[in-house]
Amino acid sequence: MAAIPGEGSVSITVGSGADARRIAVRLRPGSGPPLVWLGGFRSDMGATKAMTLDAWASREGRALVRFDYMGHGESGGRFADATISTWLADARAVIATYAAERPVLVGSSMGGWIACLVARELAREGASAPSGLVLIAPALDFTGSLMWERFTPEIRETIERDGAWMRPSPYDPNPVPITRALIADGRTHGLLDAPLDPGCPVHILQGMDDPDVPYTHALRVVERLPKAGTVLTLIADGDHRLSRPQDLARLLTAVAEISS
Repeated sequence: MAAIPGEGSVSITVGSGADARRIAVRLRPGSGPPLVWLGGFRSDMGATKAMTLDAWASREGRALVRFDYMGHGESGGRFADATISTWLADARAVIATYAAERPVLVGSSMGGWIACLVARELAREGASAPSGLVLIAPALDFTGSLMWERFTPEIRETIERDGAWMRPSPYDPNPVPITRALIADGRTHGLLDAPLDPGCPVHILQGMDDPDVPYTHALRVVERLPKAGTVLTLIADGDHRLSRPQDLARLLTAVAEISS
């Protein structure tokens, strides 16, 4: 394992041959279990919650690793060519290189799914579990339950026929390609049909006014987790982003408590 070498930007190559891509990483050295930011679908490591966590880590002297998945932010590769397996491999590579010693995984939306998948893979390998998970509107299994199952027959037909559907986004002026490969690959990573034990404490922050990941989805996640060590905070007027000052304060409190 390579320790965090110093504050700054680095990159690693994940995959080989035609699948090789450059993954951009930003490092903040410090003490304690390293924090790893796992961003959401189409988000990046410069987003509000990630930068708020970075500022907190700087003040507290905590080690922090941020990165962009393939096709996101500063990393290489085309978004439309990636799947959950791709982004999971990116996360595993970054964690193995810079935060292998029982990190605290902080995952937002899709990043919550990735965090849980990382924890499950570590358990299967007999490796040390993370120190804790802080999950913001965790979108476990979202390609199925929050996408495919919600799509109209016409949208499904377009994806099956054309290989992709360009989905309008309230967060991006450009439509988002939802590919047949993304949907199919997502089915291989389902977590909500069986018990899920990440081997560490979990704190979920969930807005009840979230139009993208309903709070009932967070309840399904909680049902799969062990009762001991699992905390769910519901924010009645919270949206999907949870980026208001009061939401960010809750995030930092949860991270401080779970990583102390």
